[in-house]
Amino acid sequence: MPRKKIVVLGSYNTDMIVQFPRIPRPGETLLGGRFSMAAGGKGANQSVAAARAGGRVQFIGRVGRDMFGDRAVASLGEEGIDTSLVSVDPAEPSGTALIFVAESGENSIGVASGANARLSPDEVENCREALESADILLLQLETPVDAVQAAARIAASATIILNPAPAAQLPPDLLARVSVLTPNESEAEALTGIEIRSDKDLMDAAAALLRCGPGTVLITLGARGALLARGEMREIVPGFQAEAVDSTAAGDVFNGALAVALAEGMEMRRAVTFAHAAAALSVTRLGAQPSIPLRVEIDSFLSRQKEPIHSGRSSAGKDE
Repeated sequence: MPRKKIVVLGSYNTDMIVQFPRIPRPGETLLGGRFSMAAGGKGANQSVAAARAGGRVQFIGRVGRDMFGDRAVASLGEEGIDTSLVSVDPAEPSGTALIFVAESGENSIGVASGANARLSPDEVENCREALESADILLLQLETPVDAVQAAARIAASATIILNPAPAAQLPPDLLARVSVLTPNESEAEALTGIEIRSDKDLMDAAAALLRCGPGTVLITLGARGALLARGEMREIVPGFQAEAVDSTAAGDVFNGALAVALAEGMEMRRAVTFAHAAAALSVTRLGAQPSIPLRVEIDSFLSRQKEPIHSGRSSAGKDE
């Protein structure tokens, strides 16, 4: 059977990375860091993650008329990603991100959105044919919310995955169209106003998000795994331990791999475990897109685990 089509609408940034033993404090200057530059941006990262995991991917985004934009289109094309709907902004530069990475794997990121911030609903409308033919639509929030909302409205027949990062208040109409919502804990707190300090708080936040309309909520919990919630079912799907070098793109890798797993028809819990494996591999490497594993690496990693991917029925429980 032909592979299902994954459309990713989002950002492309060039990541400028400095490694230090620890992240500088406000007002502090540290010397002796190691500098590197890599392709990044949540939309592009998720596109590459999906492509390397075996997906058929088309990317919709906006870059500047500069060397970073030229490299963006070329590098995505080298991954086998369809870039025919990447537009070039005549005035704004391509997006850039400045990233500090500590030895612990923690990071601090500042983003200059540039052309990403000028992706408009009208431009999204020009991509109608691609969006209407999408089987999976993968969205994030490094492009304007009105453009994200327009894409979700057009791709009404697709499975829509929304990674609400960076955290922002979302229109009810957008949330009602989402099939799978994938916040981390801090994003879930921002969306619900519930401080997550216990498992009960976590369950309450998931319930609040489900009431907004998404069919499934996945709150990612780092190495602990992710809370899978839909209907009355609540289950923490465990993650994998890894020696963290840089966690910069772990969430993006999770979402891109999840899109592929769902496109391949995996049951949700099995799809989450597949995505966990991809993310665990990514944190062992430096950089955003350079850290993203290939499908053969994900499959090999999973084959070495003590327990196989669970493909049976998930456990259920009432809201607390």
